[in-house]
Order: sequence, then C-alpha cells, then structure tokens
Amino acid sequence: MWLRMFASVVIPTYNRRSILEKCLLALEQQVLFSEPDGYEVVVVDDGSTDGTPSWLRDEASRFPHVRMVEQEHGGPAEGRNRGVDNARGDLIVFIDSDLVVTESFLACHARALRKSWQQRGDRLSFTYGAVINTANFEQPTTEPHKFQDNSWAYFATGNVAIDREVLERSGLFDTNFRLYGWEDLELGERLRQMDVELVKCPEAVGYHWHPALRLEQVPDLIRVERERAKMGLVFYRKHPTRRVRFIIQFTWLHRLLWELLTLGGLLNERNLRPLLGWLIRNGHQGLAMELLRLPLNRIGVRALFKEAALTGLR
Repeated sequence: MWLRMFASVVIPTYNRRSILEKCLLALEQQVLFSEPDGYEVVVVDDGSTDGTPSWLRDEASRFPHVRMVEQEHGGPAEGRNRGVDNARGDLIVFIDSDLVVTESFLACHARALRKSWQQRGDRLSFTYGAVINTANFEQPTTEPHKFQDNSWAYFATGNVAIDREVLERSGLFDTNFRLYGWEDLELGERLRQMDVELVKCPEAVGYHWHPALRLEQVPDLIRVERERAKMGLVFYRKHPTRRVRFIIQFTWLHRLLWELLTLGGLLNERNLRPLLGWLIRNGHQGLAMELLRLPLNRIGVRALFKEAALTGLR
C-alpha cells in the first residue's frame, strides 16, 4: 500500500500573534527521522486585528515552512476548511495557534499512523496527540502532565492527524459553527459514522498555552459559555443522539448536577469573586479556575436549556 506522507499542518489563528510565534518556531524545529517525507505549515489568519498578517510577511525568512492564507473573520471551522483547500499534503495535521509542540511531534504522528494503516490495510484511522495545558508563556514545554490534561474527546483539533482523502470524504467542518465550540466534535461524529478509528498518540505532545486566570477575564468566560450553548444545539440538531446530549450536557442529569454543586446559583461568579481574587493573588490561579468552572458550567447548561426552549427543541 502506498504510504507516502507529506504533512500539512493547518493552523487557524485570530489575534494570537505572541503565542503564534512560539507555535511556529517549534514547528520549524521538527526532526522528522525520515517520516513524514516532508511538511508545510498553513496558517489561516481569520481577520486578525493585532497585525498578525503583516508580522508574518515581515518575518517570512524565520519560518520557511509557513504559508499564510487570509480570510475575513469567519471562525475556526471556515479557517480549517480553507487551510485544507490550500494544503499540499496528503496528511493533514490540525493544531491550534496557541499550541507549542516538541521536536518529534510530526514524526510521532506519522509513525503511529503508518503503523495503524499497515495493520488495518486502509487509512480509516487518525491519531490524537497529548495536550498539556500551561500558563507558562516563557517556557511552556516545562509544564508537567496533569490529570486535568486527560481528554476523552473523539476528534479534538487541538492535536490530531488524519489522511486528507478520509477527511474530505467526511465533508470537512460545518461552517454553521461560527461561534465558539463543537465544530471539531461534530466532525468527529461523522468520522465515527464512517468507522474511522481513533489511535491515541501520547508521544505527539503539544503544550496548550492560555493566560493565567484574572478576574477581568470572567465576563469573557461567561460569553464563551453562552456561545458554546448556542453551538451545542447546532451540534445536537445535526446528531440528535443520547451520546451528543451527554457531550454538550443537554440532560436533566447535568442540569441537576450543576444546580446542586452551586447550591441553586447561590455559589456564583459574583460572590466567589473575593475568594477567587485571594487565590489568584497567592499564586493559585489553577485552583481558582477549577472553582470558577462550577458557576460557569451552570451558566452554560442553563443557557443551553433556555436556547432550546426558545427554539422548541426538547
């Protein structure tokens, strides 16, 4: 079976110039060990307003593997599709623009896929690498793996590699997902229906940087939860199954769970503010974020049920 692997790393980005630089520098340092046969990096700028496109053009000599594609702001689903359309590779690797990978990242994906394809006799599998969350901007790759970094998602585009032809047969990403969330897991449902196998590849490590929690971020985090609720229903309308209900938390069990854990809303982002502030000031931003997740989950699930009621969805 023909197993050529030229990899195209597709990265949609929007206003992440500073961490994008680290992301691209790490990709320039890949050691391939003969596989894949070569690679390129396709950066799709999604209408950034922070000077990302002009910066990339000015710094092109630092990133010889990078090609940039520009689009009006349309969201990551449209950006990833555009990246695939412009890619030259027969292996598509998706990562986010705030992911910093190790030097063996592409080689590990390629090696695991080659082994899977040879064993199966076809290319109906994709690899899912490890994502380690970190708030360390200066040295993101020094972050240890934590229990919270484990993921049970089927197809999360923070770190996956898949055969281009299989991906195109799936129909690519649904561009109706214009707000935050679910476009990758929805594509995953279609891949699942095609019997495409998930192959874990923990050796392909990426460090997902996000800024440490600040109280000023809370309104934006609430906005994201409400956007996720809207997009969750787009997901469920396409795949009205029990599994998708659980994925998006559109069940009475989830509603009861978050009401109980927040004492019916008495434990909320407003009255938690003093405690969150104290934790942040004392260097416990991670614990503060975990605590904040309780009211955020309640907000998201309530928004989901409210949106469903408005549209007559049950």
